[in-house]
Amino acid sequence: MITLKKSDYEKIVAHARSCLPEEACGLIGGTETNGVKTIEAVYLLENSDHSSEHFSISPQEQLSAIKDMRQKGIQPLGNWHSHPETPSRPSEEDKRLFFDSKARYLILSLMDRENPVLNAFIVEHHTDVSKDELRIVD
Repeated sequence: MITLKKSDYEKIVAHARSCLPEEACGLIGGTETNGVKTIEAVYLLENSDHSSEHFSISPQEQLSAIKDMRQKGIQPLGNWHSHPETPSRPSEEDKRLFFDSKARYLILSLMDRENPVLNAFIVEHHTDVSKDELRIVD
């Protein structure tokens, strides 16, 4: 299970909407206790591909976010990105690029602009995808 504060969820949605028609992206950092991952920090980063179908995070931005996590005493938990026109599930390209089975991959669908859908996924061996329970808390 992974938990996300409602304020951070709203931050992700607002950033993703502001990046339309491109995919938005970022990193998540936090803690893990007894198998529960708690997101303590959400990083809104630039999609350096400027594409509506895929994303890349610049190494400089990624390094800066990781340094910030270390300063806060939290660990990288994974990343998040948006799908402007497709469902909240990993695309074939996502599966190819997601390589860390310990990471969580959050995907926000904006297919229905007024009703965004955010899901968390675990990807193993680039093909085995399972949904993790995502809890949004106040």
